[in-house]
Order: sequence, then C-alpha cells, then structure tokens
Amino acid sequence: MKKLWKLALASLMVVSLAACSSNETTDEDANATADATAETTEECAMKVGLVTDTGGVDDKSFNQSAWEGIERFAEDNNLGSDCYGYLQSTADADYLPNLQSYADEGYDLVVACGYLFQEAIDTVSAQYPDTNFLFIDSVGENSEENTMSAIFAAQDGSFLVGVAAGLVAKDTEANAVGFMGGMEGPLIGAFQAGFEQGVIAVNPDATIYVDYADSFSDDAKAQQIGEKQYSAGVSVIYQAAGNAGNGIIKAAKERGDVWAIGVDRDQYEEGMTDNGSIILTSMIKRVDTATYTACSEIQDGTFVGDVTTFGLADEGIGAELSSGRNLTDEQIATIQGYADQIKAGEIVVSDQATIANGKTNKSE
Repeated sequence: MKKLWKLALASLMVVSLAACSSNETTDEDANATADATAETTEECAMKVGLVTDTGGVDDKSFNQSAWEGIERFAEDNNLGSDCYGYLQSTADADYLPNLQSYADEGYDLVVACGYLFQEAIDTVSAQYPDTNFLFIDSVGENSEENTMSAIFAAQDGSFLVGVAAGLVAKDTEANAVGFMGGMEGPLIGAFQAGFEQGVIAVNPDATIYVDYADSFSDDAKAQQIGEKQYSAGVSVIYQAAGNAGNGIIKAAKERGDVWAIGVDRDQYEEGMTDNGSIILTSMIKRVDTATYTACSEIQDGTFVGDVTTFGLADEGIGAELSSGRNLTDEQIATIQGYADQIKAGEIVVSDQATIANGKTNKSE
C-alpha cells in the first residue's frame, strides 16, 4: 500500500502549493484544484492492470476469466473505468514490457496471466519491490515478498470431467475419448493426468487419444486435431488450450453429433448450435476468484506475497454440473460422488500424465 500513501501525499502537496501561490492563483482556483485532485484520488483508490498471454482477453477461457474477476471487483466497489485495464500480449516478448508499463505507472496490482510469464514476473517483481503482483498458474521467485502466486488443483477438476467423458463414451461403438492440450509441460500435464484417471475410473476399457497444439492461440491447428480425433471415433474431447481450444469447439459444432468439454469457465454458450450446445460439461477453473481475491486484499491492506492454492474445497476448481443440460441427473450424481471422495481425501488424483503426445493409452 506504499503507493496509496504516495498518492495521498501528492494530493496534499498540490493543495499546499495552490494555497502558497496566492499571487498567481485565486482562492477559488485553489479550492477547485484541491477538489479535482481529491476526486481523482477517490476515483482511483487503487489501480489494477492485467497483462494477458497471447490468447487475448476475449479467449472465452483463461484470460477472459481473469478479466471478469477484475471487472466484478470494480463493479462491486465502484472502481472507475480509468482505474483498471488490460494489455494484450501478441508475443512472448511482450510479457516483460507490458508488466513494466503498469509498474511504471504506479498500479497497485499487476496481474501476470499464465505460467508462460515465469521469467518476466521474476524479473519485474525484483525490479519493482514496491509494486504488488499476482502471478497465475505458477510460483513466482518473489512469492514471499511482493508476489501472490495463485495455483490451481487442475487435476482434480479434470478428473471430474474425465468421469463425464468416460460415462458418455460407454454408449458409443468406438468407446473413445480425446484430450487436446495447448503446450506440453507440468501445468497442462496436470489437466491431462486428471482427465486420464477420471475416464479410467468409470470406463477402464476406453481408448484415450492425446494431442497437443503447441500453442494457446492457434485455433486452426486445434480444429485440425479435433477433426482427426473425431474421425478416429472419439465421441468427446476435453480441450485445455486457452483460445486454441475454441478450434475443438468449432470442430464439434460442425459435426453436431459429438461432444466437447469446456475449460476454465462455463463454455456452454460457446457451444450452441441450432440443436443445442455441444458442450458436455466444463472444467471450471476460477481464475476470476484469484483476481477478485487479490484485488480485495489490496483494498483491505491485507495483501501479502505468498502461494495460494485453489481447489475443490473452496470452489476454485470444479465441474459444471447444471441439471437440464447435456448430462443426465444420474451422471451428475456419479460425478458429484467422485467430487465428494476427492474432497474427503479418499481419492488422491495424480498430476502426472502417462500418455505421450500423439499416442493413446493403448499404443504399443
């Protein structure tokens, strides 16, 4: 909160200067200047800046969820539109300068959206020790100082949507499901791992196809992967690829007789066709909860650098289980039963994937 004191001090200096310069400024002008400064300070009691990865703020997934949390906080707390904003990164090289831009402007909270910011956030958080940062999906080097690192038990939520996929695949001749990730690594690997385990828990005979788009923004390549998997007999694909994942949804919509599983936020509406939505369910990763929480702590003066894990117990992770959509009530009850076992510690979901990129669980 050091910047808030600086801002208040600057306001007092403006008032003092106006009062001391009576030979150049009237008392009325000085009062007007003080009122305007006070109004500006009140409107921006805090400033929040989000830096997206290359998927963009309207990716209908990860970045969008982060932005929605900030928007919700702003609305709930009457934060003026000039007091929060976002910068979209078009390449990895944009990460560091975008973060530095908000830090240079004195923002109270700067959000780095995604594990790909690791090098950039470690650099900028050291360069600006008086700026507070939120790093989503990985642990920052300065998490004990000025950086809140928000991580999510993605394997747990992915297990639940894997159960949904496994149950649906049982009713098809091919008995096959698919996973498509953005970029290989521990983070997306946890999504894949949970999905694998959830499918096998209810359908040990299912074939699981795995492919990666090597991108979080290339929806055209993702669509090609979707078409390949659906042509192989896959009935439902779980995509964990940010904006690229929309390619899977498009492929499913064009076919009309297959399913896709959404990620990060409820993507039911994104899957709408003339015959209803092709989104079977969505793995909800409440990135919006992380941004909202960090904003609240900045406002309350309780923000500290630490590592915060969001999981099933605090609804930071979960599966979309609304009745009356595409899951039957019986399937929903089964999925909820597994969720209860995970919460109780009766099932521990591994975050280690076992199927190689381009392979299936039945590949030799």
